[in-house]
Amino acid sequence: MGILSKTAANVWIPLVPNLSPIPSPMPKKILKKPPNKNTKKGKLNKSKKNQPIEAPIEVVPLTPKEQQLEKRKVNKAKQELSQFMTMAVVVSVVIGGIGSVLGGIKGGIGGFAGIFIILSSFKYPEKALYAFLIYLPLGGSITYAIGGGDNPVLQLAKDAFYIPAVIALYQTCKAKSLPFIMPVNLKIPLMLLLGYCLLVLIFVNGLQQFSPKTEKPFLMGILGLKVFLGYIPLIPCAYYLLKTKRDFYFLIRVMTTLVVICCSLGFLQYMFLKTGRCEGTVGSGSELFKASIESRCLVGGSLLYSPEQGVIRLPGTFVAPWQWGWYLIMSAFTSFATAFCDRKWIWRIIGMVAMALNFLMAVLSGQRIALIIVPIASITLLSITGQVTNLKRFLPIAIVLGFAIVGAIATFPDIVKERIDSFSSRWEASPPTDFIAGQFEFVGDAVGILGRGLGRATNSARAFGETKLIETYYPKVLYELGPIGVLLLLAVVTTLTIATFKAYRKVKDKNLRGTGAALWVFVLFISYNTYYYPLDVDPVAVYYWFMAGVILKLPELDKEIEVDPL
Repeated sequence: MGILSKTAANVWIPLVPNLSPIPSPMPKKILKKPPNKNTKKGKLNKSKKNQPIEAPIEVVPLTPKEQQLEKRKVNKAKQELSQFMTMAVVVSVVIGGIGSVLGGIKGGIGGFAGIFIILSSFKYPEKALYAFLIYLPLGGSITYAIGGGDNPVLQLAKDAFYIPAVIALYQTCKAKSLPFIMPVNLKIPLMLLLGYCLLVLIFVNGLQQFSPKTEKPFLMGILGLKVFLGYIPLIPCAYYLLKTKRDFYFLIRVMTTLVVICCSLGFLQYMFLKTGRCEGTVGSGSELFKASIESRCLVGGSLLYSPEQGVIRLPGTFVAPWQWGWYLIMSAFTSFATAFCDRKWIWRIIGMVAMALNFLMAVLSGQRIALIIVPIASITLLSITGQVTNLKRFLPIAIVLGFAIVGAIATFPDIVKERIDSFSSRWEASPPTDFIAGQFEFVGDAVGILGRGLGRATNSARAFGETKLIETYYPKVLYELGPIGVLLLLAVVTTLTIATFKAYRKVKDKNLRGTGAALWVFVLFISYNTYYYPLDVDPVAVYYWFMAGVILKLPELDKEIEVDPL
């Protein structure tokens, strides 16, 4: 529950400093009328016997004095914004000037942009979080477009939005005695896991520091810890970001719009390769079967396009193809929620478009895991959310998606056949169950009670020393943290999964409940998925924790009575 504050308009609103937008200049007073007196001894008329009693809402204009107070608030907010922007620009110019002396034009521009983003994100954490979510699926394309694909600073640019926003939120929660770790029962397993990770960092990574090898295992451990637990604060970020139902629907619509944009860019990428505007993969031998940055086309990063060899692995707007595949999987849940559970018909249509594009790119991008999980996720959600029985919404969407799927198969029959054959051959050659079992067996023979150390199986930490490539998540955690670490992680994700389930089940609003169910299935799937390591890298490492926070807020949003629903 947030803290409430009484405005001049005599309306109680949530108060979270630095997380509220500038107030509108002309708000209105909201009053409730008394119940209709055309009832007898508190009983309803027979015609309204089965209808709930709701007090009508009257919107009353503010008095001149109240209007004057609101105008002063708006002017004060504008003045503060102007002063802050002036200060931020001056500081950023100074830092950018130093950067230009040390690193040339790119260093100067990077220094200016980085400092300005950090200061703005700290001052306006709410807007920073939206910028963070929008930048996430487009960051790979931006990084490579400006020639910084191998620059680790640019690879972590998104955290310039995230980290200052988290710090600002933590300060707010501490000042106002608001809970930062949520749900409350997550605190003990999370603290145990964090404490254990610190022990591994000190006694495993720390001892490795004295090894004669020219490595930096302690820095590797710090980066490994950041990758492992660094985005858990997104749970309270999402919780406090959503103050009203409007905020909730706006967020889900932003996510769906990003799906449409990213899938459209991914489709253009495929067409550029197919029509020859991009050359695709060139070379001989093994080079024709490896994704490379030299083959980059339009958006994204490393790409593999050798249709003559029967292999296509597109990165879409992300750095690598497999990240794009997991983005398509995540998008199956958000686009489904908009298509079936949004309260505006125009956004349900946009959700249908997003689902159709998502299906199409799951086929064209060559991601086997997306090709199988995207349709399975949609069918599962139809059952769990009960949309199959809601014929008024289900039939139109089913017909549109049916035509889209049939059209895609008719347009690209060879590609569909190749994807199905590729999936079948890969399954026969190395079934996922056998692959995961083999990974556990390999790790079990090479790990001690405390593991090999944080970061030792984390790809992004390889700059600090030798890392092991382990392609499944829980074996990777076992390798780094040992069996105790795996058990503690399972305790954290299980607690979170149960808490989010209980939260969405409390919701009465059918649209909120349906969206909560869709997001909860995503949380459930990722919590226990061990195929590959999506919780280690973008985008799932971000969306998993953030969507958990969204679900936890739904029961509070469900209590809201809106005057003018968006």
